[in-house]
Amino acid sequence: MPHPPTYRIGQIVPSSNVTMETEVPAILRARQRVAPERFTFHSSRMRMTHVTPEQLRAMDADSDRCAVELSDAHVDVLGYACLVAIMSMGLGYHREAEQRLHARTVENAAPAPVVTSAGALVQGLHTMGARKVALLAPYMRPLTRTVVDYLTHEGIEVLDYRALEIPNNLDVAAHDPARLPELARALDHGDADAVVLSACVQMPSLGAIEEAEQILGKPVVSAAVCTAHQLLRALDLPAVAPGAGHLLSGAYAEAPLVRGAASGG
Repeated sequence: MPHPPTYRIGQIVPSSNVTMETEVPAILRARQRVAPERFTFHSSRMRMTHVTPEQLRAMDADSDRCAVELSDAHVDVLGYACLVAIMSMGLGYHREAEQRLHARTVENAAPAPVVTSAGALVQGLHTMGARKVALLAPYMRPLTRTVVDYLTHEGIEVLDYRALEIPNNLDVAAHDPARLPELARALDHGDADAVVLSACVQMPSLGAIEEAEQILGKPVVSAAVCTAHQLLRALDLPAVAPGAGHLLSGAYAEAPLVRGAASGG
């Protein structure tokens, strides 16, 4: 019997991020219980300790190096694991970043598709038809407004949000995900099509996604869940994984990977 295929997942990660290298592998290893494919995980890091516009800009400039390093390992797909770094660089910037970083892999003779967590959140919400959302973010209020404005530009209305205002990135990772469902319940989410439990790939939320869906009675996603969905679709694999909420339930397993223009104004 032939061995199942193994895919190499590359992640471009802020140096202080300790969550994407746990949540994305957890999602894809859960998938291994229901699908034959196997995955290995490989990271390259960009220096960032505090979530400030200055550090985010400096960090993003380092992403080209990371793409080249990961393509040295001939990874099959790259994920850029910092949502607000992309969104703080300007409206629609995820498209530019994905194209540029893919070009670095092509130049290195190891072409691989690139998914950004910012673009993945946008695409995940569009995939579910979620045009109105409420969201939680750990950022300071100005950066959270940047996220809101970015989603608005992409045709997604943010009805309500809460900025937890945690400036230190390691403190973001230490935030207790068990608190998130109640924080989400306090949002004005009645008219929302979906709730974003964590608009940040550093704030852990995976273990609370399905509980929040039960409490709120509607789809709940996170930036990490959306990233896993888009990584699988970039590999042309069915995007399904148990325990990660409605987006990865199988309902959108074959959703197309879209690299189109912004749908907002």
